[in-house]
Amino acid sequence: MYCYPRLRDLREDRDLTQKAIGELLGTTQQQYYKYEKGIQEIPAHHLITLADFYHVSVDYLLGRK
Repeated sequence: MYCYPRLRDLREDRDLTQKAIGELLGTTQQQYYKYEKGIQEIPAHHLITLADFYHVSVDYLLGRK
């Protein structure tokens, strides 16, 4: 199981849905749900897209900072 503790917080702080973020990443709501819950590892290119979108570092998304 993977751990992405900040994905949900960042999304909810901006009042966005999983579907909206899935569309941003070019994937489905169901797939994004798996990323957010840590069921499936999120690909590096999606982490970079999210870091750019939220104006944070990839390290921050991964809980390292």
